[in-house]
Amino acid sequence: MSTGAQNQTVKRDRTHFLYIAVIVAVALGIAVGLIFPDVGKELKPLGTGFVALVKMMIGPIIFCTIVLGVGSVRQAASVGKVGGTALLYFLVMSGFALVIGLVVGNLLPVTDLQLTDDLRKAGPGLVPKSETQGTSGFLLSIIPTTLFSALTAGSVLQALFVALLVGFAIQALGEPGQVALRGVQTIQKVVFKVLSMIMWVAPIGAFGAIAAVVGETGVDALKALLTVMVGFYVTCALFVFIVLGLMLRIVAKMSIFKLLRYVARELLLIVSTSSSETALPRLIAKMEHLGVSKPTVGITVPTGYSFNLDGTAIYLTMASLFIANSLGQPMSVGEQVSLLVFMVIASKGAAGVSGAGLATLAGGLASHKPALLDGVGLIVGIDRFMSEARAVTNFIGNSVGTVVIGTWTHQIDHARATRVLAGEIPFDERSMDPTHTTTDVRDGAQVPTA
Repeated sequence: MSTGAQNQTVKRDRTHFLYIAVIVAVALGIAVGLIFPDVGKELKPLGTGFVALVKMMIGPIIFCTIVLGVGSVRQAASVGKVGGTALLYFLVMSGFALVIGLVVGNLLPVTDLQLTDDLRKAGPGLVPKSETQGTSGFLLSIIPTTLFSALTAGSVLQALFVALLVGFAIQALGEPGQVALRGVQTIQKVVFKVLSMIMWVAPIGAFGAIAAVVGETGVDALKALLTVMVGFYVTCALFVFIVLGLMLRIVAKMSIFKLLRYVARELLLIVSTSSSETALPRLIAKMEHLGVSKPTVGITVPTGYSFNLDGTAIYLTMASLFIANSLGQPMSVGEQVSLLVFMVIASKGAAGVSGAGLATLAGGLASHKPALLDGVGLIVGIDRFMSEARAVTNFIGNSVGTVVIGTWTHQIDHARATRVLAGEIPFDERSMDPTHTTTDVRDGAQVPTA
């Protein structure tokens, strides 16, 4: 036990180090851009190189997440009422998150940074040529030369197309298909491990991108970045306290503030790691302790971690609008909706993975409006600052969703939930045992509480 705890501590410390490194890199990039603007402009390749590394991972990430996502839909729907209710709820809430993100994103002040042609260029190989063809050519370009070339050609839509085919094929195979699904899960772990390694050069990319933009536009870039960050945090707060708060109050007759206090330790854990997945085991235990039935928790929480990404939806919305406006290429409402629906679908199954949001953003822009792809470099510098709010919002959305679905399906003990939220039945932090007992800290004895 002690060895596992030590390993966990080491991982957290490394995460903190990366976070600090990004902050320092952004500060240095701003300083260089303001003091030595010509030097800052020459550092653009650092940001472009990092974007290229992230883009390299888009195909495999899209393939793995979509294949696993299709399998998860089938699994969740097969369990009947709870699974169907969960999927419908997650779909509706993701829609609400998209709408709120679109409204607030379009209300934010538009800042055209008026970058030079050199800074607008994505660099060799970053913009897929197939996207510039006509309608028929565009549709035909979705079909890859071979099944495996979709993962190497750099076309996001080809990877998505093949992933859907493979996902439905695995479904059709039934039980034998689960072997292939487990294989894809293993591949996904490898892909995400590579992505996490790439994220360790994020400070270099952030330094180059921020220095180049600030060197070109001066304080205008800082004002624009601060605006989108503040807007994102405000939007997440509005979604949590208004949309989720009202849903919890109307359906379950519970206070969002009491629920947040109940999961306060998990929220702190998420903030420290910038990943909602670190709190997944604790959320399962705490929801069972709250009074939600074990089968309902077992279905809703894992499914929500793949399909209920409210914070990610808001992030993708506002980041896309910011990039389009900053590059002087604002998107129409139709372009915004189609792009963001694609992004939300492509992000399924990538919850809690550092850098997955940035990769999904790059993939969406590459497939729908490749001229905006290089604008991802603008987001690199502030992505880390937005990741905490993104992960926290995702986690709160899944916490509320579990309670709401438990209420709709009559799988929650409301009397117990009231006592738990009031502090009358404390959660056993030592054993994380969700049963009706807790540990007396004075002598370690198990004292019945219900």
